[in-house]
Amino acid sequence: MLARVVQGIGAAFPRTVSIAMVRDMFKGREMAQIMSFAMMIFTLVPAVAPLMGQGVIALAGWQAIFVALIVFALLVMGWLTLRQPETLPRAARRPFALHTLTRASVEVLSHRVVQISIAAQALTLGMLFATLSSMEGIFASRFDRAESFPMWFGVIALTSMTGSILNARLVMRLGMRRMVTATYGGLLAATLCYLGLAFALPPGAGFGLHVLWSVVLFAVMGLTLGNLNALAMEPLGHVAGLAASITSAIATVASVMLAVPVGMMFDGIQVPLLFGVAAYAAGALFLTRRLSQPA
Repeated sequence: MLARVVQGIGAAFPRTVSIAMVRDMFKGREMAQIMSFAMMIFTLVPAVAPLMGQGVIALAGWQAIFVALIVFALLVMGWLTLRQPETLPRAARRPFALHTLTRASVEVLSHRVVQISIAAQALTLGMLFATLSSMEGIFASRFDRAESFPMWFGVIALTSMTGSILNARLVMRLGMRRMVTATYGGLLAATLCYLGLAFALPPGAGFGLHVLWSVVLFAVMGLTLGNLNALAMEPLGHVAGLAASITSAIATVASVMLAVPVGMMFDGIQVPLLFGVAAYAAGALFLTRRLSQPA
């Protein structure tokens, strides 16, 4: 168990460090564009990782999973060492001391745009985690498609990558705030329409509609999270590493707390999930509309 805790800490570092590295090299809409491609990988991983894991286990047993993780870690470390120069100039580095971290943490959390970005990210990830916790049960009990769920999940994840591609193309023209508010508004409208139809459809009907709605929901990740990260990091380039750590940690922990009650309400149909997603989308739309400055 201790080794698994250390493994989890190690797996958490790359997310924080990569956001800080992107902020060191880019800012504003350019950072949002780069983060869109990162979100594309983020949406691809849930579809590919289980299949890769099954393949490793089928070939060499479950113990080989740990060997694969070691190989992946060595490959990434080697690639970064050879190809990625240090992005933080020596003159901009700060001493690792408690008073420095405390002062920087207070500065990070004092920005209104950071507070709103963290809250919106928590709501967005809360929708994602709530959907993931209910998704397989909905496929099995509502649509009787338990056996084909992995295939459909892969289709949904791959198709939703279009959200990241679309954001990368449009964010330079429309800006980050307009992209996130329009996305949350579209998700809220789509969820309310599906919710209304869900009451009218007979049991087992509407599978295609559910798949389409799931694609829209997953695509929201690529259309919002990169932009929200860029908005939060915009005024914090001088403390990018700590800012990425704080925003990611708070948003992730809060999102799990938001996802749990929605997941617990699951009763074999999609209605509780739709209510939860609609409520969180409305909250995210309300918050991001408070971001009035142009970006």
